[in-house]
Amino acid sequence: MNISIFEILGPVMIGPSSSHTAGAAKLARTAAAIAAKPFLRVRFELSGSFAKTGLGHGTHQALLAGAIGLHEDDERLRVADKLAKAQDIDWEFSEIELPDAHENTVAFTFFCTDGTQVRIVGCSLGGGRILVTDIDGMKTEISAEQPTIVVEQNDKPGVVSAISRVLAEQGINIGVMRVSRTAKGEAAGCVIETDTTVPPEVAARLCALDNVHTVRVIEG
Repeated sequence: MNISIFEILGPVMIGPSSSHTAGAAKLARTAAAIAAKPFLRVRFELSGSFAKTGLGHGTHQALLAGAIGLHEDDERLRVADKLAKAQDIDWEFSEIELPDAHENTVAFTFFCTDGTQVRIVGCSLGGGRILVTDIDGMKTEISAEQPTIVVEQNDKPGVVSAISRVLAEQGINIGVMRVSRTAKGEAAGCVIETDTTVPPEVAARLCALDNVHTVRVIEG
């Protein structure tokens, strides 16, 4: 059996629980990075154990801290509400039933300054590990343990190969690539984990490809 040392000792963090605080902060920070837009308000819909015991574990503060960009070992996590207010960011918490979801699941809705909304669903797996499972209805598997590129595109022949070609030309090796789509010939998504960081100019080249709508880069 392969067991990570982080599952035994846990991550460097502020708070009592790697699942309810460290994992919550990392999950929210990753969700905000995927949203990739300034936002005025964020809704946190908590499911399972997060909904039942999160308040006592500091999950609410951890989620808000992550959403405004704080890391799980940042001592300001305890005053995330004050920091969010200072940035004129509003928030709300509610409970939601998500059948078959992990017990530590959150659905985030970011209300962006450009009038759009981004909905992201993810969970905290324990030991500070996370998994983003849904972006605006597109099924994903994003752990944020490695640099990750999230591409939204049309489901057209040649798009994935064009993305791979750009990365190869820039010397960026693909560790894992997952492609999903809503229906044949419609919207599709591509999640790519890389061995090295992805410079902004590479993301710009990807975004300029035909049939590519958005490119988001998440640092591991």
